Parts: sequence; structure tokens; C-alpha cells
Amino acid sequence: MEDRLTGRLFSHGEYTEERRGTTLKRINWVLIVLVLIGFVIGRFIGTYFDGTFLNYGQNFGLSSPVELNLGFIILTFGLEFNITIASVIGVIIAFVVYRFIR
Repeated sequence: MEDRLTGRLFSHGEYTEERRGTTLKRINWVLIVLVLIGFVIGRFIGTYFDGTFLNYGQNFGLSSPVELNLGFIILTFGLEFNITIASVIGVIIAFVVYRFIR
């Protein structure tokens, strides 16, 4: 079989692998976006039900930002994660939605 655009010859299996690879890359972006949306929705649910078991969790990361002064620019780096039960539930819901749209 010949590719119309490049004129390259390839077997049927090779073509499907190339096509499958691009499809997987798109699906992985969808999964990443859904997981981030799940974290945000979970955080919103945890904030809405303040004082319940949904807010139990752990903070980890850099509690105070790190500054890098280069003389002409100052860069500030900081990253902190707050994983709660509500955010885990949001991520689980995101995986369920991903399974349905896949």
C-alpha cells in the first residue's frame, strides 16, 4: 500500500499503528483535561461542603515560593497540591466520563 501524501510504501499493520498513535495522543489530552476538570469540580464540592469528611486531605509541595534573582528579572517558583477526598471523587467521576466518551 502507498501513502498518497508521501508516496511511501507501508504495510497495513504499520499504517494502523501510526493512525492509532495519533488517536492515542488526542485521547490522552482529553484524559488530562478531564482529570484537571475533575480536580476543580472536586475542590468546588469540598469548598461547598466545608467542615465535612470531604475536606480531609493532605497538602504537599513548596509551602513558600522560591525566588531566583537574575539581576534583570526575578523568577518566582511555587507549587502546592491539596488532595482531598472530594478531589479524588472528582477525578473518579472524570475517569468514568472518559470511559463513556471513549
